[in-house]
Amino acid sequence: MPSTPSAVCLSSASIGSSEYRATTPFAIDDAAEQVPGLSWVACANELNAAYAADGYARIRGAAILSTTYGVGELSAINGVMGSKAHRLPVFHLVGMPSERIQKQGLITHHNLGDAVYDRFQALSAEAACVNAVLTPDNCVDELERVIRDALRQSMPAYLVISEVNGGQPVLGAPVTGQPLSTIKRQHSVPAELEAAVATILARLAAAQRPVAVLTHLVSRYGVREQALELIRKTNLPTALTPNDKGTIDEAMPQYAGLYAGDWSSSNEVRDLIGHADFVLDVGGIVTTELNTGLWTGNYDPAKVVSIQDNFVRAGGKVFVNVAIDDVLNALCERVTTRCNDHGLKLEAMPLVGEPGDATSSASFYPRLQRRLRSGDTLVIETGTCMTYLNKVLLPAGVSAEGQGLWGSIGWATPACFGVAMAKTSGQTWMVTGDGAHQLTLNELAVMGRYGVKPRIFVLNNGLYGVEDMLSERGHGYDDLAPVNYHLLPEAFGCKNWISARVSTVAELDLVLDQIDAYDSAAYVEVMIPNEESQPLPESTVDSGYLLKTPPVG
Repeated sequence: MPSTPSAVCLSSASIGSSEYRATTPFAIDDAAEQVPGLSWVACANELNAAYAADGYARIRGAAILSTTYGVGELSAINGVMGSKAHRLPVFHLVGMPSERIQKQGLITHHNLGDAVYDRFQALSAEAACVNAVLTPDNCVDELERVIRDALRQSMPAYLVISEVNGGQPVLGAPVTGQPLSTIKRQHSVPAELEAAVATILARLAAAQRPVAVLTHLVSRYGVREQALELIRKTNLPTALTPNDKGTIDEAMPQYAGLYAGDWSSSNEVRDLIGHADFVLDVGGIVTTELNTGLWTGNYDPAKVVSIQDNFVRAGGKVFVNVAIDDVLNALCERVTTRCNDHGLKLEAMPLVGEPGDATSSASFYPRLQRRLRSGDTLVIETGTCMTYLNKVLLPAGVSAEGQGLWGSIGWATPACFGVAMAKTSGQTWMVTGDGAHQLTLNELAVMGRYGVKPRIFVLNNGLYGVEDMLSERGHGYDDLAPVNYHLLPEAFGCKNWISARVSTVAELDLVLDQIDAYDSAAYVEVMIPNEESQPLPESTVDSGYLLKTPPVG
């Protein structure tokens, strides 16, 4: 992964040059050690590396992932597919057997005992939006194509290099890269752009109860500040969906809360968005069940104008070849402030719990909320912690990252490492359940190796809490192997970490004070009663899974 801002200036020169020649089978690895501004980071395994690259790309805009042929790339596919779902350009580099081996039909390891060398390419390519097999002759042209498309679509790219070609000199002149922030990802057709902008302005002017919903796509395309400026200029009441937590600065007066139908952060924001006569969807709302409160967050297509990456949909009209940055910039120049303040009062969660009380979700989340500071990033694991944290009001300048759409539990721990590696200021906080954490906790050793300083909270209730909520209590498949989590940092070689297990409110307050006082990594095991994970009503479960035969009539 890149570890400096210049390292995300991807170009054909980033892979190789006529001056470099590998002398080992690990050409990509060796090249990474020699390219200026690029650092080799060795994760615990390929899946963790994919998750970490995902986290890094969320902060820096792009990342590079390298895995071995076959076994390695297949292990990474889940993580790369998550990056595709969440619109992150991760460049996945994979080696393959030397072309001298291929030409002779020799059988190699990491294969099925035959001479089919490209069988994995179709699988890995499905996790990407663009792919290429690089040779010395096509390297320059193909890399420029792949980089352009990956950034244009803000999705992963898949690149294959045979072992012998990895050490061959590039034929042709490598292209000098540009800083990612200067790259124009999409271009607009002027007539379509003007029509789209004029339509949005007309619809906004005619609305009596206009609102906005902001999605994470604005961050992926580097246009978050333009989107926030549009919100400020219009003074539009603005909500987020669960997938998009942290996209807006939640201290902005325009922020109204989390909207997810019946799962909204308040009845007031549910009514505000649900009863709007105009919804400006900036980035493309994803209407999954978890993002809409089991599809109770209805969006009337006739009332929604959606600004996507390269098109605008306004009811039955679709304007194509209009880049999101051009649309936002044009709107910022031409809109006027016409909306009243939404009048909703958003406050921090109240502190509950006496010093001697056992720790619980009710006592944990308000205390965490009060320790976050401007510039910090909160990494949210999929699971019950997500349902709490999505409704937490983040302090000014605090961002958040989650994976609610793809929802691969275990993502957060390596992603937290990637985020921490990418950040140049502010702290990285992570909250995970013990079930998700068990999938990827070996990445703690990598955090210790590279000296990052995350603040990690593992909520220990001894079971897969979400699954327990979806079924009757007592199933063996919901129980977890018992782990003394607070002992792991030392076992994994993490030096000078604050590490503790807390089971009372007093112990939690004490360790939070220690975290504030010392510039070090922290790892806190918070005991949570498993009784919190009570089964949901059967009607609620069926609303999400639709298992029951519908009634007649």
